[in-house]
Amino acid sequence: MGFAWYDILGTLGVAIIILTYAMLQIGRIRSEQPAYSLLNAVGASLILVSLYFDFNFPSVVVEFFWLLISLFGIGKYFFKRSA
Repeated sequence: MGFAWYDILGTLGVAIIILTYAMLQIGRIRSEQPAYSLLNAVGASLILVSLYFDFNFPSVVVEFFWLLISLFGIGKYFFKRSA
């Protein structure tokens, strides 16, 4: 079994999401910070790239909403900051 370039991107996305969650749990990042949502959005996007080439519907649904919620968090941060 070999890894295609999109598998590597998907694996990197998973690593980013897991590390972001771990940093949240140990207090190195706060969920209110834009970095938290940005890292989650990047991770979900990389996973979605991988899923485009190796489709799995339930995983696409989860990652789509993970990305959508992360983008909402980023927007919320900048909207709150501008107000």
